[in-house]
Amino acid sequence: MIRKSGIGLAALTLGLLASVISAKADFWSDAGAKYQGVVLHGVTESTPPSNYIKDVLAPEFEKKTGIKVEIETTSWDQMYDKAIKDMEAKTGIYDMVYIEQDIIYAYLARNFLVNITQSLKDDASLKSPDFDETHFTTFANYFKNADGDLFGVPMEAFIKVYLYRTDLFNDPKIQEAFKAETGKDLKPAATHEEYTQIAEFFTKYGKDNGLELWGTTAQAHTGHPASWYEFFESVAPTFGVYNWGIDAGNNYAATVANGGQMNSDKAKAALKYWLHLRDIAPPESAASTWTEVGTTFAAGRVAQGLVYGENAAWIASDAEKSRVVGNVGVALPPTDAAVLEEVKGGTGYLGYYDGGAFGLPITSKNKEAALLFLQFIGQDSVQADWAVAAPRITNTATYDDPKVIEMDKQLNGYYSMLKNEGKLFAGAPPFPFHAQVREATAPIFYSILLGEIGPDEGLDQMAAKAEEELTNLGYRK
Repeated sequence: MIRKSGIGLAALTLGLLASVISAKADFWSDAGAKYQGVVLHGVTESTPPSNYIKDVLAPEFEKKTGIKVEIETTSWDQMYDKAIKDMEAKTGIYDMVYIEQDIIYAYLARNFLVNITQSLKDDASLKSPDFDETHFTTFANYFKNADGDLFGVPMEAFIKVYLYRTDLFNDPKIQEAFKAETGKDLKPAATHEEYTQIAEFFTKYGKDNGLELWGTTAQAHTGHPASWYEFFESVAPTFGVYNWGIDAGNNYAATVANGGQMNSDKAKAALKYWLHLRDIAPPESAASTWTEVGTTFAAGRVAQGLVYGENAAWIASDAEKSRVVGNVGVALPPTDAAVLEEVKGGTGYLGYYDGGAFGLPITSKNKEAALLFLQFIGQDSVQADWAVAAPRITNTATYDDPKVIEMDKQLNGYYSMLKNEGKLFAGAPPFPFHAQVREATAPIFYSILLGEIGPDEGLDQMAAKAEEELTNLGYRK
C-alpha cells in the first residue's frame, strides 16, 4: 500500500506539473483566442532591431496567438511625424509606436501613452507568466514615470562606440609608417589629440597610396538632425559639456553669461575639433546620418570612427553587407583624461546611451491585443537571437546566453563593454522641450556646417536662441 500510494502521489504530482506547464505553454494561444481577426499596426524606424521585430517576432507572435502584426518601418523623421500626428489627432491608426529614449519625457508630459504596469495589474488575464519588468536592464528606467511604472517595453539599447580597423592598426608596414611620422606607436586613441593624429595619418596614407581610405567617420549631414545629435550627444560630452550645455538647475541657462555651457570655451573647442575631423573624412560625410556612417565604415572607407552600436554586429559579422568582417575593434570614445575621471566619479557622461521602446498609444483601438504583443517582445526567451541579429540588449539574462557570449567574441568585446562600462554613458537629458530646442537651434548649426557662420559666433547664437525658445515655452522665468 505504501508503495502504491507513493506511485500514485508521484503520478498525481507529474500530472499537475504537466498541466501547469501546458497552461504556461498555451498562454499565448489562450490569451489571443478572444482577439482573433485583430490586426495590430506599429510604426518604427528602419533599423536592424526594428526589422527583426517585423521579419521574425511579429510572424512568430501571429503563429502563437492568431493576432496579425503589421510593422511599418520608415525613416527616423517620418516615424516621429506619423506617430505624433496620429496621437495628436486621436485617429488610432497605430497600436504600437517606437519611443526613442530622448522623446519619452515629452510623450509622458502630453499623456500620449498607456501605463503598461498598471494595465497588466488591472487585467491579470493579459499578464504573461514570461514577462517580468524586473528582468530589464536599468535602461528601462528611462521609460518609467516618477512612480516607477513602465510606459514602454525596451526593444533596443546600445552605446555609440569607437570602432577601428584592426587589420590596419595591426599592419606592420602601417605601424612602421605611423611611428616614423609621429614618433608614437599606432593604437586606438584615448585622447582627442591622439584621435586627430591617427585620422590625419590615415587620410594622408590613403591619398598617398591611391586608396579609397580616410582617417575618420563624421555624421555631419548639413540638413538633418543627425549632425546636431553627433555634436551634442557624442562629441561635446567628451569635452565636459553635458546636457547640451543647458543647466536645468539654473533657470535652464544655455549661455555662458547666464551660467550655461552651450557656448562655453569647452563647447567651442569641441566643435572645432569635430569640424576638422569632418574636413578630413570621406566626401559623403556632409550627407551622412547615423545610417550612412555605418555603411561607410562597413565599406572599408575609414580607419576609425564613432558608430552607433546597433550597427556593430552586422559590420563585424555580415559578409554580405560588410567588407571589414573580422577586422573590427571596439574601444571607448576618445576624451580628455580629466573628463574621463570626472565621468568615472559620477559627474557627467562619456557619450550617448541610445535606444528605444515600443509604447502603446492611448488612442489605440486594440489595447489588449497590443499589450500581449509588447509582453511577447519583452520576454527573456526571444532576446538572445535578437541580440545576435542586431547588437541590442535590454534584458539582463541576455548577457549570459551562449549565443551572445560567442557573438561578443566576434565583436571584440562590444557586449562586455555595454555590460561593464555602459554606466559611463547616458541617455538624452530629461527635457520635455527636447524637440523644440533642437529645432530652434538646428538651422544655426547647419549654417556653421555650411561655412556660412563661424563656429564661435554660431554657438553664441545657438545658446541665445535656446534661451529665447525656453523663455517662450515658459521654462525660463
